[in-house]
Amino acid sequence: MKKISFLICLLTTLNLSAQIKKKAVFIIVDGIPADVIEKLKKPNLDSIAQVGGYARTYVGGERKSYSQTPTISAVGYNSLLTGTWVNKHNVWDNDIKAPNYNYWTIFRFFKQQFPAKKTAVYSTWLDNRTKLVGDNLPQTGHLKTDYHFDGLELDTARFPHDKQSKYINLIDEEVTAAAAKGIRTDAPDLTWVYLEFTDDMGHKHGDSPEFYNAIETMNKQVGKIWQAIKYRQANFKEDWVIYITTDHGRDAKTGKGHGGQSDRERATWIITNAKNLNANFTKNQPTIVDIMPSIGAFLGIKFPREQHFEIDGIPLTGPISAISPNATLKDGTIELSWKALDPKGSAKIWLATTNNFETGGKDTYQLMKQVAVSAEKATVDVSKLPSQFYKVVLEMPHNMLNRWIILEK
Repeated sequence: MKKISFLICLLTTLNLSAQIKKKAVFIIVDGIPADVIEKLKKPNLDSIAQVGGYARTYVGGERKSYSQTPTISAVGYNSLLTGTWVNKHNVWDNDIKAPNYNYWTIFRFFKQQFPAKKTAVYSTWLDNRTKLVGDNLPQTGHLKTDYHFDGLELDTARFPHDKQSKYINLIDEEVTAAAAKGIRTDAPDLTWVYLEFTDDMGHKHGDSPEFYNAIETMNKQVGKIWQAIKYRQANFKEDWVIYITTDHGRDAKTGKGHGGQSDRERATWIITNAKNLNANFTKNQPTIVDIMPSIGAFLGIKFPREQHFEIDGIPLTGPISAISPNATLKDGTIELSWKALDPKGSAKIWLATTNNFETGGKDTYQLMKQVAVSAEKATVDVSKLPSQFYKVVLEMPHNMLNRWIILEK
């Protein structure tokens, strides 16, 4: 009888768990360096961090390497959306001239695997949906966003463009209201909210009361969205995760500029209510590209192998094997290293000498070696594979790591 009772309880628990719907929201608030967000009062953001956590993070890729990425707004947004740096997603500035849609966004992965589930974009900037997400573009397979509220910056009748950019704050307020209402009533499964006013005040006033006031306003706006999420959690069988971050910091001298590789321009942050945060979040310095695979894991997205090989981000929740990959080539030998967080199991080392993925093709990977994760290093002989370019993937029990080696011609 005890065994039967145990099985009934187990099946009931599994059934209830299966009925709980998982929903994800990520919010990008523009242009707030880590040192500023840390010193200001932000009760709503802090209340979210108390549920999950706060971490300093960075944007900008790896300095002076193939992945060095401009600390510019749209560039940062797309790094989050695709989980890759600019050498892959190809958005170099706010003009968004030629995104490489071969590197899929979290929206495309989600809709491809869960076509019946709903997505939403609430944004102060129209290009976020139409160019970055690629709404209804042939290059994205005519991906459709189910709910959207954006483009108000084009309505100069309702929002005359004043020199102090107060109209952007008014638009942010409308975007916030729409997002909070949409979450309460429509409950999209994957939602992106973007708020701009903080960056405008940074550009105009630098480190100043105006900038700090804009951040306090943003905190209130995020609070409205957080209240909507808590309403859904309290009244429906839903489990919601929220990630809040920024796209870049600001220059150290005035606080007005960004785009370069200074420490303050690169220094950003993440706040989340996520449970089961791992050492990549709590002990390492995570990056903006880590948010995409973290949301993917929460929503149950299974990244296809060839696409997973290209994702630069490492999940911030759940088990992970290793972080911090490095690869150098010398005298026909690639020296690899990494930092093991869970030393169990082995690392498969895959190698390709092409980058056909970039243009929509496939790369042929060779399995070069298999070593223990705990070794934290490996040597790979490539003397018989001479090339100006190598892609290396470390396939580990819990996550992938990848590196490029590009030789100067």
